[in-house]
Amino acid sequence: MTALRWVPLGVAAALSLSACGHNMEQRAATGAIAGAVVAGPVGAVVGAGAGAVVNTIAK
Repeated sequence: MTALRWVPLGVAAALSLSACGHNMEQRAATGAIAGAVVAGPVGAVVGAGAGAVVNTIAK
């Protein structure tokens, strides 16, 4: 139950850090690292996906 409280924080961190970088690889990497720190492997996948989406929107 306590782990579920950290999931929104992990998603927020992944989304905010996924905007860092100049290209898709950098944005996906920073999002994946932020997600992995907070939510583990699932957070890494969400963060990488968020980085890819941010890159697409930025274009």
